[in-house]
Amino acid sequence: MKQNQEYKNEALAALKGNWAPAVLATLVYYLLTLFLISPYEVAVFRTNSADIMGLMAASRWYGVFFLGMILVIGPFLVGYVNSFKKLLVEGDDRITANSFREGFKPYWRSVWAYLFRGILIALWSLLLVIPGIIKSLSYAMTMYIVKDHPELTVNEAIDLSKDMMYGHKYDLFYLYISFIGWYLLSILTLGIGTFWLMPYIQTAQASFYEDVKAEWELKSVD
Repeated sequence: MKQNQEYKNEALAALKGNWAPAVLATLVYYLLTLFLISPYEVAVFRTNSADIMGLMAASRWYGVFFLGMILVIGPFLVGYVNSFKKLLVEGDDRITANSFREGFKPYWRSVWAYLFRGILIALWSLLLVIPGIIKSLSYAMTMYIVKDHPELTVNEAIDLSKDMMYGHKYDLFYLYISFIGWYLLSILTLGIGTFWLMPYIQTAQASFYEDVKAEWELKSVD
């Protein structure tokens, strides 16, 4: 496996000259999320905490938000993650277009991958926070695998992610925490920096996936 700085260097090399489309795709992701959550937030804000009926009415908007997250944000996120892999591997800078193209075709496969992976992580998180974190790392490659291996079911893709990540969960966790300084800087910029940080992380993670996939394929041949 490579060192964290190598993943980061590969990410920066891929993003060089492509920051504008990367930031635009990230902005679209945030705007979609904001659009879906706004009705719920507005309904709660306008409701008096003592108004039980009002709160129940507002809770209906949560169902809309939750459904929207599954049906819209889920497939977009699958495409968003894979668009940075295409940028890294193929030099394809159509990041926003690829976020829709890769995530919404095939549509229901992306929805199920997002939903099933989320359910599994949530169930493990009910035990304790640590098992939830471990499983989220174990399932981290699922969104790449569902695109790279269309012949696999979503459940098989999750199992393959577990196989690929065996012995490498800490490596990925260490890669994530290596960005902590950038996270803090993003907070200081009132969150504006996240529009650059997210593409950086996603491209570095794509590099990590290519590395762990190559190692798994080598072991499979042996």
